[in-house]
Amino acid sequence: MSERHIIKAGQGGGRDVFEYALLRVVPRVERGECVNAGVLVYCRAKAFVAARTHLDETRLLALDPNADVAGVRAALRGVEGVCTGGAAAGQAAHDDAGRRFRWLVAPRSTVVQPGPVHTGLTTDPAAEAERLLELLVK
Repeated sequence: MSERHIIKAGQGGGRDVFEYALLRVVPRVERGECVNAGVLVYCRAKAFVAARTHLDETRLLALDPNADVAGVRAALRGVEGVCTGGAAAGQAAHDDAGRRFRWLVAPRSTVVQPGPVHTGLTTDPAAEAERLLELLVK
């Protein structure tokens, strides 16, 4: 391995730790089937939290032809609003990015559910959110 690929212990090579979770749509909880519909990304070092979403209606309706597509889209917009902050975040508007992320990744029994939290290193959390959306959702 060349010297430029070696990262000394305890150093991230200028990268920051980030956390992410998938947003899954579970139209019929009793069946346990889901469709990935977005990602949540949080980077404490940059006070960054964001959601990127993409709902594949064809996949969703294949799992449940009676799925409430408009309701799922509204729930995904709500997650995006909490990440953005401001008036769209409701009560979470005054919380810091970390609290908003932790609230969004808390387990829940709704149609839109967060998956497990994973970690990584990045220099650009916004670009990481786009990359994860392309890799895991689209």
